Amino acid sequence: MPYQKARAIDVLRQIDFGSSIAETDQLLETARVETSVFHDLLEDRVDLIPGTKGSGKSALNRIITDFLPRRLLSQRKVVVAYGVQSEGDSVFHAYKEQFDRLSEDQFINFWCVYLVSLARDRFVKNGEFSELLRSSERDVTRFLDLCRSCRIPETPNRNRLNEVLGWVLQLIGRFKPRAKYGTPTGEYYQLELEFDEETKEPISSQTLGTFLNEILDSLGKILQKSDLTLWLMVDRLDEIFLRRTETETRALRALLRTSRVFNATRIRLKIFLRDDILDQVTDSPEGMTALSHITGRQSDRLAWSQDQILKLIVNRLYAREEVRLLLGVEQEQLNTNSAYREAAFYKIFPPSVHGGKRQSPTLKWLYTHTMDGRNVVTPRDVIDLLTRAKQKQLDEYEADSVGDTPWIICKGAIVYGLEELSKRKKDTYLKAEFPHFWPHILKLCQGRTEYSDVSLSAVFGEGASSIIRNLTSIGLLQEYRRQNVGKTYKIPHLYRTGLELTQGMSE
Repeated sequence: MPYQKARAIDVLRQIDFGSSIAETDQLLETARVETSVFHDLLEDRVDLIPGTKGSGKSALNRIITDFLPRRLLSQRKVVVAYGVQSEGDSVFHAYKEQFDRLSEDQFINFWCVYLVSLARDRFVKNGEFSELLRSSERDVTRFLDLCRSCRIPETPNRNRLNEVLGWVLQLIGRFKPRAKYGTPTGEYYQLELEFDEETKEPISSQTLGTFLNEILDSLGKILQKSDLTLWLMVDRLDEIFLRRTETETRALRALLRTSRVFNATRIRLKIFLRDDILDQVTDSPEGMTALSHITGRQSDRLAWSQDQILKLIVNRLYAREEVRLLLGVEQEQLNTNSAYREAAFYKIFPPSVHGGKRQSPTLKWLYTHTMDGRNVVTPRDVIDLLTRAKQKQLDEYEADSVGDTPWIICKGAIVYGLEELSKRKKDTYLKAEFPHFWPHILKLCQGRTEYSDVSLSAVFGEGASSIIRNLTSIGLLQEYRRQNVGKTYKIPHLYRTGLELTQGMSE
């Protein structure tokens, strides 16, 4: 039914899609969609959570660290201690030179000391848990004594990441790898602590093997006597080291190897990692020892079905009671009835974006037009598109508020939202994330949306097969078979406006 523009303006002013960035999303808790990966994580079935950029890794981490710690503690006896957060980007980059000098084995040292410091500062020394630790006071003392004996200094402010990194790197710089320490699975690493000559101090009697074995053993006793489990959460790893550098590869390979050390029954290291970075790290030429053990508790890669995207949209459309009252929508029905959710969606949007009997319904159009070449749709892209569509529509209504409108958000605004999203993806994803591919991507700009294998190889010239493989891996190209043509490639709708492409097959 048609709406008066004044009423449509009232509705649009009340609608808030939230933020596509998890750290600033005010609707993350109330409008969250609980996927299978969410439940696997909550049930402690997975430790490594991979997913593409914008797929919800940081949102999932924030839900656990910000909104569910009390529930996990009371219902599951789980203590959550989180590591790298949004401030990690600039802080880690400030130590770039020091990180560049670390070997992979030294990075294992780094992660071990860093993670133990998280356990100490956010759990053992956190007054919030003092009552729970009364039964293990002797083990707490032992744990803290061991930390001090290994020269792990106290930090005045345990929330200042730059202070923590500074002393961890200083500590690591004073150790040399000499002997071995073991993991629960029997694998040994050649890493023992010895003070270097520049410190003018005698060789420490504490080895890294002792450091790990004794400290983790004492931490395990604390947890066992307190009947607790500790989750160490590490996120935003794609922002702390410069992308696709040798330092990043060494650091993240070391973190994955460290996860085998922090793999006791009551100590869990939960790692949220971009899937392309995981592939980069594990597919390196030198291979990776015991990869199957590391990925044994890996979740499915975060992926969103059309129905889950519908739930995401509707949860945000009707997050405010004012919108539900204006449009006569019931919250309980939204939560339990998928047909009702779809009907609520079409209270806002037109039945299709383009005219014609064979056009897709708007929901399907949104899903397919935000899909990349790997068939991945992310909440971030959907939220960005709809936020821009809403603002465009509101601007148009406010410029001319007289008369009726068939829908609250009309076709033109949705198309505008996609166009703006496509331009943003070009700058913030293709150009910013893959500068080493950008010269090749430029060759596709202002071209066609589809290419045969032969014509695409002609575009790229020497090394075309490698370039095509790389651009396919990041979702810019999608391979498919076309009748009478054979292997062909198309560029998804998501990137077409940003790259200024013309619909059709290249000659």
